Amino acid sequence: MATAIQSGESRPLSLVTGASSGIGYELARTLAEVGYDVVMVSSNREKLSQAAQNIRTETPSARIEIVQADLTRADEVQKLYDCVQSLNRPVDIVAANAGVGVNGEFADTPLEDEIALINLNVTSQVHLVKLFTKDMLSRGGGDILITSSIAGIMPAPYMAVYAASKAFLRSFGEGIRQELKDRNVNVTVLMPGPTDTDFFDRADMNDTKVAQGSKQDAEEVAEAALKALSDSSDHVIPGLKNKVQATIAKMMSDPARAKMHGSMAKPRQQ
Repeated sequence: MATAIQSGESRPLSLVTGASSGIGYELARTLAEVGYDVVMVSSNREKLSQAAQNIRTETPSARIEIVQADLTRADEVQKLYDCVQSLNRPVDIVAANAGVGVNGEFADTPLEDEIALINLNVTSQVHLVKLFTKDMLSRGGGDILITSSIAGIMPAPYMAVYAASKAFLRSFGEGIRQELKDRNVNVTVLMPGPTDTDFFDRADMNDTKVAQGSKQDAEEVAEAALKALSDSSDHVIPGLKNKVQATIAKMMSDPARAKMHGSMAKPRQQ
């Protein structure tokens, strides 16, 4: 990750998906603050426009571009890439952060919701990272941040497809990191725990123990993520509580981890 720029230099460019709120917004805001121009991406134009304006007001020196894109669709991923290419500027940081959750018993949750989750959390991430990795290799460097979750280290009843998608991202990120690390492209996997965002509301999880428990501030998560990226760390789990939970979970059997997660994510009416 490039260091903050000096006055009079051109600003490096970053790209953040899922940037209209939560961790993505805080990543975009912090990147602008430390010296990057930012391309912010979301499917919700109204929220995206407002988020971008907030950052422009806070950091007037930053150039903020917005791209509305439904990344569950391959043609929209390509549209995003083409929009960025039209800027004729190299992308120094790609934060592949967009993601969604689905909560409930697998037999009852809508199949179309889970297919959309896979398309966004998995397929679009691979597609986007593939495109920008090729560019970074062509010009000799870059940084990629992939947002996974501590849910990716354990089987997750009532969030089975979501946790599996995050396990994929964790493995995917760590795998390509080994391929790219000697070619000046760094990959860092972000593995946040429960965070104070609209994730739980969107996933219809407000009646679960995990949603009603303590959560980490999204700004703290973003700052930890960007520090880890700057340090070229392979992964980062923000927050002491989350680090302890992840360490304990890794020492447990899969059935024990699944039981622990199920007790936290089970809807109250179940």
